[in-house]
Amino acid sequence: MELSVMTMVLISLGALFILGMPVFMSLAVASIVALSYGGYLPMSVVHNSIFDGLNIFPLLAIPCFVIAGTLMEHGNITNQIVGVVKQLVGRMHGGLGITTILACTFFAAISGSGPGTVAAVGTILVPAMLRSGYSKEYAAATSSSGGTIGLLIPPSNPMIIYAILGNVSVTAMFTAGFIPGFVVGISMCTTAWFVARKKGFGADPDTPPFNLMMFLKSCWSSFFSLATPFVILGSIYTGLCTPVEAAVLAIGYALFVGFLINRSLNLKKVYWSLLEGAQICGAVLLIVGTSTLFGKILTFEEAPQRLAEAVLRISNDPNMVMLMIIGVLIVLGMFMETLSTIIILVPVLMPMLNMLGIDPIHFGVILVVTNEMALLTPPLGVNLFVASRIANVSVERISVGVLPYLATLILCILLFTFVPDIVTWLPRVTGYGN
Repeated sequence: MELSVMTMVLISLGALFILGMPVFMSLAVASIVALSYGGYLPMSVVHNSIFDGLNIFPLLAIPCFVIAGTLMEHGNITNQIVGVVKQLVGRMHGGLGITTILACTFFAAISGSGPGTVAAVGTILVPAMLRSGYSKEYAAATSSSGGTIGLLIPPSNPMIIYAILGNVSVTAMFTAGFIPGFVVGISMCTTAWFVARKKGFGADPDTPPFNLMMFLKSCWSSFFSLATPFVILGSIYTGLCTPVEAAVLAIGYALFVGFLINRSLNLKKVYWSLLEGAQICGAVLLIVGTSTLFGKILTFEEAPQRLAEAVLRISNDPNMVMLMIIGVLIVLGMFMETLSTIIILVPVLMPMLNMLGIDPIHFGVILVVTNEMALLTPPLGVNLFVASRIANVSVERISVGVLPYLATLILCILLFTFVPDIVTWLPRVTGYGN
């Protein structure tokens, strides 16, 4: 029996994933197999599609935000943010854990990267938690869980990719991420407090009782650092900058604060920031380029239409379909990197979502929040590995520690799914929604 082109594509892709081939190479090889087997398109479509996938202006925002986040880490901005937040909640049960999550929320509004947020904030606060008597599992689990908020709080690299693939405004996606981001942040803080209280982790002994005058003085001395997300996001929402221009502005502002205000940056640190941005950008763009080629094969084989028909035979209720997609995303997140999941699935799912009348902005936020879980689920949970190195504890032990945070994320996902106004209200009232 002769196999169809789509069957050959899926067999090739699955085999390459099992063999451990990098995602971009798996997509390219599977696409070439389809072209050779089907014989309906010339091989020149390979390099043309990859170039088309890279020749997208909004993609420039990703390396710029990454570089800005690294510059701010080296420029002492992260330290100052942590110091201010610590004064607010350091005396509570699990105060340093809550400080970690709040600092991650604040830093996420700069870097747009989950693992980058864990590295920047965890490097400062995980050792502080260990010195204060917190367990390694709690410290590592809290920092890795707090880092997931980097995917949701704007600017967010996964949101930029989703907006490009889903033909949605990047600014609309950023706007939609605000309220869900703070809901997830508050929920994570509550979980950190509850776990710390249950395990008997008290206040940070090195943090003095809250003093309003000292707090205001600290805010004033850290004014330029605290103003960072307001400068970046304010430039977007006032219409002064596009997201790409705001990303470039973020680099300029980081250099200004790091060199002239905090005096913590030097040319060597700038070099390493640029190098890190180039490495991350290169990995992302390779996947984006090859996914464009793969997407053309799927479109030619009518994969989105076939998927829609299969799903609609099960149910045509939008909520039920969303729950099925969430279940698939949770499983895929254990084995696939976040951006890869978004890049592969969005072109396939979007036509079906349009048929069902599901708001693409609503779905985009659900997709991003569900992919937050992927950063915490082994065997591929990237945040777990970053926190493991910082806290010097095994990934297996952290995996147990993050279970309460995973449960919190699942509750948030269900809340956003069944109460879509939490996601869509702010874009609608600001004129960015549908």
